[in-house]
Amino acid sequence: MKIALIAPAWHDPLWESEKEKSIFPPLNLITLAALTPPRHEVTILDESLTDIDYNAKYDLVGISAMTALAPRAYEIADAFRAKGTTVVLGGMHPSALPEEASAHADAVVVGEAEGLWQQLLSDLEDGKLKPVYRPEERPSLEHMVHPRRDLLNRDRYLVPDTVQTTRGCPFACSFCTVSRFFGKSFRFRPVEDVIQEVAELEGEVIAFIDDNIVGHPGYARRLFTELARLPRKIKWFSQGSLNIARDEDLLRLAAASGCIGLFIGFESLSPGNLKAVGKAVNRVEEYREAIKRIHDHGIAIEGAFVFGLDEDDESVFEQTVKFAQENRLEAAQFGILTPFPGTPLRETMEREGRITCNDWREYTISKVVFEPKNMSARTLQEGFNWAWQEFYSLGSISRRLGLVKKHAPILWALNLNIRKRFYHFLERIRTGNFTLPRPSLAK
Repeated sequence: MKIALIAPAWHDPLWESEKEKSIFPPLNLITLAALTPPRHEVTILDESLTDIDYNAKYDLVGISAMTALAPRAYEIADAFRAKGTTVVLGGMHPSALPEEASAHADAVVVGEAEGLWQQLLSDLEDGKLKPVYRPEERPSLEHMVHPRRDLLNRDRYLVPDTVQTTRGCPFACSFCTVSRFFGKSFRFRPVEDVIQEVAELEGEVIAFIDDNIVGHPGYARRLFTELARLPRKIKWFSQGSLNIARDEDLLRLAAASGCIGLFIGFESLSPGNLKAVGKAVNRVEEYREAIKRIHDHGIAIEGAFVFGLDEDDESVFEQTVKFAQENRLEAAQFGILTPFPGTPLRETMEREGRITCNDWREYTISKVVFEPKNMSARTLQEGFNWAWQEFYSLGSISRRLGLVKKHAPILWALNLNIRKRFYHFLERIRTGNFTLPRPSLAK
């Protein structure tokens, strides 16, 4: 069979890629390609970088989508089905709402694809395709296939080498989809399997696409030790929790293994907010010292903060930006609280009647789709806009990064790129080419 695996493009100017280059390749799709028996011909279509030819002849089209990309995924699916092509949908959003996705697909894969994908292909060849495929248990990560990176144009990605070492997250934050999709406990790849895959990569910089690479300190310690022993020195970054700052030995090993940066979810400066969303493991009183310890090992931090939690009022924006600037975070991601399907947060907000918009295109964490408790929706949106604008002002970038900080050229390039994206976001709003949801009219 001829199979096309498609990653829909973002159309939010804050997140969309330029046609010339994207940041990461679609690791999920090249992993699916590796799970596909070699008798089938697989094409990867990353819509961020290429236009989709709906007249191309495929026996099967597979599309993966997060919530904000679901409407675009459905458009693509409908267009191919109109041509008589069989379409399969999977990923975070179809897994959360398989009945909705089924209206646009011949089959929906719920959850992780290992095992299910091979069965689906066999059923399709036998003319026995089922409408929904669900796993009986979560797949083991032992002997995972190595993704089909040969199907990518490496030059089109800023960081073409991405690797996954773990799945699952024990924190189960109420607003996060990860624990619903991957489970609330960690599963690990054998360290030797990870090292073998890393040794085969071409680039010097690797992104470990883990939700919390230090979530199990013992595993992380073994992984970092073996990475440090590689004959070819690498640089890597990933997502991690602040818990790493409580373990000096683990920090030292991370730095020695090539860690140059961590994306860390601070979420809030309010202990009450953290407790309410299920992340009391974050201790606000330890934030400053934790940041210092991580910085002392030469590891940059991109901090993630959520605006619109129930204890937030209009003072939260200035307090959060000031904190991030004073602690010289190399980058920050500010997001608006978003009640994604399948999360406890959405269930709570539905009971309370606070969701004001169900257009999935607006679920980009850059738009207000619910009624906040202690400020208006407009104040939340404007505060979000101000936070990005202030944190990525040239003066703020200069004060945070200077010229002598480790990896300064890379960090300056990152900040200027984010700044460019945000101003594109504002310009699209100003010119009317991009609109924000109006909660008062969406009820």
